[in-house]
Amino acid sequence: MADIRRFPFTLHLRSNPTNYVIHTRKGALAHRGAGAAFFFRPLNAAISEVPIAESELSMLFRARTVDFQEVSVQATVTYRFGDPAVAAERIDFSIDPYRGQWIGKPLEQVGTRITELAQQYAVEHISTVPLVELLSTGVPIVRSTTAAGLAADARLAETSVIVIAVRIVSIRPQPDLEKALETPVREQVQQQADAASYERRALAVERERTIAENELQSKIELATREQNLVQQEGANAQRRATEEAATARITATSVAERDRIRTESEAARTRELGTARAEAETARLGSYAGVDPALLTALAMNALAEHLPAIGTLNLTPDVLTQALTKLGAAPVPAPAPASAPSRD
Repeated sequence: MADIRRFPFTLHLRSNPTNYVIHTRKGALAHRGAGAAFFFRPLNAAISEVPIAESELSMLFRARTVDFQEVSVQATVTYRFGDPAVAAERIDFSIDPYRGQWIGKPLEQVGTRITELAQQYAVEHISTVPLVELLSTGVPIVRSTTAAGLAADARLAETSVIVIAVRIVSIRPQPDLEKALETPVREQVQQQADAASYERRALAVERERTIAENELQSKIELATREQNLVQQEGANAQRRATEEAATARITATSVAERDRIRTESEAARTRELGTARAEAETARLGSYAGVDPALLTALAMNALAEHLPAIGTLNLTPDVLTQALTKLGAAPVPAPAPASAPSRD
C-alpha cells in the first residue's frame, strides 16, 4: 500500500512500482501512474490505488456430476488488471488519505466475482460428466473450460480483469466414495504385488532347485570320478600284480633253469668223475690180474699199514713167518709175454 507522511499543512504520498495511483483534486486529474509520489491536501484530494501486479486467487467449491455424485474442486486463478483507470472506475479502490489503506475491500470484491464465475463454468461442465470419467480425464477439460469462460466473460472485461491462468489442483469425491473407488485399484495393485511376490518365490524355488540339481550333479560326477579312480587303481594293482607274477615266474624259471643247468653240469661232472674213477679202478684191478695172492696180501697189508696209526710193537709167530716165507720162495716169477711180430700183408 501507499506510504503517506505528514508535513505542515500538507501530506506526501509515495506508492510502490506494482501499484497504480490515480489522484484527483477537486474532481480534476492531478497525478496518475505506477510508483507515483506527490504532495497533496486531504481535504480536496481523492486517491485510488490499483494493484497492477499478478495476483493468485485460491478457491474451493463443490459440484455434482451427472450421476449425482458430489465432488470438491480446488482451483487457483491468476489474474491482473489490464487498465487500472477502468478498474478504478468500476470498483472502489479509494484509499484513506491519512493512513494509506483501502477504505473498502476491492480485492475481496474482485475475488468473489472471479470465484463465482469460475465456479459457474466448472459446475456447468462437471454436471454433464460421469464421476469416473471426471476423475480419470476430467481435470484438463475442466481447466480449459473454466479458463475459456473467464477469458470471454463480459463482466470481467468491463472491470479490466485479465485472467492469465487457471489451475485445477484437485477434483475429489466424498471420502467414502473415494475409498470405494480406490478399492478395485488397490485390489488390482495388491494382486499384482501378490503375483510379483509369488513369481519371486517361484523364481527363488527354481533357483534353489537348480542349485540343488547342480550340487547333486556335482556329487554324481565326483562319485563317478571316484569310481573310475577306484577301477583304475584296481586295474593298475591287477596289472602290477600280473607283471610282478610274470616277473617272479620268469625269475623262478631262470633260477630253475640255472639250477637245472648247474645240476646237469654237476651230474655230468660227477658221472665223468665216476667213469674216470671206475676206469681207473678197473685199470688198477686189471693190473692185479694174475698176481700171486700172497703178493696181493702183502700189498694190501702195505696199503693198510699206510692208513693205520703208528704201531709200537708187532709180534710175529714163527708159524706165520714160516708160512709166508715158504709161499714167497715157492712162487715162480712169471715170464714176460713175448712181443708179437708185425704181420706183412
